[in-house]
Amino acid sequence: ETKTQCDLLESHYSNGSVHLITLDSGAEQQLTTEDHEQTESTYFLDRTDLHRDRSELIFIDPRANTKGDREDDSLLENSCEGNDSEDTVRHQIVIETTFSIGLQVVFPFLLAGFGTVAAGMVLDIVQHWTVFKDVTEVFILVPALLGLKGNLEMTLASRLSTAVSVRTGTLANIGQMDAGGDIWNLVVGNLALIQVQATVVGFMASMAAVLFGWVPEGHFDIHHAVLLCASSVATAFIASLLLGLVMIGVIIGSRRVGINPDNVATPIAASLGDLITLALLAGVSTGLYKQLREGSTSIPAHLPSHPKPNPIPNLAALEWLNAYINPLVCVFFLALTPVWVLIAHRVPSTREVLYTGWEPVIIAMAISSIGGLILDKTVSNPNFAGMAVFTPVINGVGGNLVAVQASRISTYLHMSSIQMTGVSNVTRRCPNPCHTFFGPGVNSRSARVLFFLVVPGHLVFLYTISFMEAGHTTLTSIFIAFYMAAALLQVLVLLYFADWMVHWMWGRGMDPDNFSIPYLTALGDLLGTGFLALCFHILWLIGD
Repeated sequence: ETKTQCDLLESHYSNGSVHLITLDSGAEQQLTTEDHEQTESTYFLDRTDLHRDRSELIFIDPRANTKGDREDDSLLENSCEGNDSEDTVRHQIVIETTFSIGLQVVFPFLLAGFGTVAAGMVLDIVQHWTVFKDVTEVFILVPALLGLKGNLEMTLASRLSTAVSVRTGTLANIGQMDAGGDIWNLVVGNLALIQVQATVVGFMASMAAVLFGWVPEGHFDIHHAVLLCASSVATAFIASLLLGLVMIGVIIGSRRVGINPDNVATPIAASLGDLITLALLAGVSTGLYKQLREGSTSIPAHLPSHPKPNPIPNLAALEWLNAYINPLVCVFFLALTPVWVLIAHRVPSTREVLYTGWEPVIIAMAISSIGGLILDKTVSNPNFAGMAVFTPVINGVGGNLVAVQASRISTYLHMSSIQMTGVSNVTRRCPNPCHTFFGPGVNSRSARVLFFLVVPGHLVFLYTISFMEAGHTTLTSIFIAFYMAAALLQVLVLLYFADWMVHWMWGRGMDPDNFSIPYLTALGDLLGTGFLALCFHILWLIGD
C-alpha cells in the first residue's frame, strides 16, 4: 500500500542523481528506497495538485566509476578531498612553489616597472608644459587618473582571473571564460561596466581637483574647471577602453598557455596603464587648453567693421567652437553613460557590480586625489626637484605588487569555498604580521616573494632613469638608501593591509575582486607620494 503513495522525481547531473520522493502525510516517517516503488519523472513540475500536501525527501545518488569509487566533477586542477590543515588545502587548490611564483611574477613585474619608468619620464617632461604651469590642478588629476588602472583595469583583471581559474559558482558567472558562447557577453558587459565607472570617476576626479585647487588659494576659474572636467573625462574614457581590451586579451591568452592569470594580468595592466593614461592626459589637456586660449581671444582689430558675409561667419563659428569645445567634450562623454549602463545591466555577470561597485572606486579616487594634492604642492618646489620622475615608479610598483597579492588571495578564497574546505570561513580581523609574511601557507609564500622583489626591482628602475638622464636628481648612496626605505615600508604596509582587507571583506560577504584592489592601490598612491615627499624633504634638510 505504501508503494503506491510515493512518486520519485529524478534529475541527473554529471556526478550523480537527485531523487525527489513525495510522501502522503499519513505515511510512515522512516522509509528507505527499498520500501517503495520508484517511478521516474523527467521534470519536477510534473507534480500534480494531489502531491502538494506531501512531505519531500531528497536522496542523492553519487555515481561510481569503474573502480567502484564515487566520481566527482573536476572543479579544479590538483583538487582532492580537504583536510584540517590550511596549508595542505592550499596545496590542493594550486601547487605553486616559491620558485614558480617568482618565475611567473618577475617578468610581468619588470615589464610593469619599465612602464612606470616611462610614465615618470613623461611626467618629468610634461611638467614644464604650459598647461601644467598655468593650470597646476592638472597635477592633482595625475594620481587619480593613474589610479584608474587599480580602480577599474586591475579590478577587471582580478574578476576575470577568478573567472578563468574557478569553473563553477556565481561570481561574474565563474567559468564563462571556458565556454565559447559566453565569452562575448562577458567581454561586452565588463567593457561597458568600466566605461561607466571611468566616466563617472573621471568627472568626480576633476571636481576633486577643482575643490583642492580652489580651497587653498581662494580663487575659482570656471574656464579652468571646465578644462579639468573635459580632460579628465576624455582621458579616463579612452584609457579605460584601450586597457580593458588589452586585459581581456591577456587573460584569455594566459589561460590558453597555462599561466596563472593572477600573476601576470595586473602587472601588465599597470605596465601600459600609467604610460597610456599620462600621455593621454598631457595630450588632451594641452590640446583643449590651446583651444580655450584661442577661443578667449577677441576678433582681430584690423578686420573691417562691416565684413563680407563669407569669411566672418566662418571665423565666428571657429571662435564659437574654440570657446565651447571643452563643455562639448564633457557633454559628449557624459551623454554616452546611459548607453553603457544599459549594456552592462543586460549582462548578469556585471549587473551586480553596476549597482554595488561604486563605493570602492569613488573612495579610492578621493584617496588618490589627496596624493595628487601632495604632488601638486611639491613638484613646483625647488627643494623637491626631481620628485616628479620617481612618483609614478614608487606608486606603480607598490600598486602592482599588492594587486597581485590581493588577486591571489581572492582567487584562493573562491576556490576553497567551492571545495567547501572551511578555510574561507576564517575571518582574521587583525592578522598577525608574522603569519602574513612567515606563515607556511601559499599566500604567505607569495607575500615573501613579492616583498623580496622590491629592492632589486627598484634598483633596476632607478639606474634605468639615471641611464636615460631623466629627472634632476643624482643617485647618491644616501638618496638610494632613503628611497629604498620608503619603498620597502610602503610595500610592507600594503601587503599586510591586503591580507587583512581581503579576508575581512570575504567574511562580510563582499567580493574582494570588486572591492579590495581599488582601496589598496589608492592607499599605495598616497603612501608612495607621501613617503617620497618626506624623503626629499629629509634629504634637503641634511644637504644631500
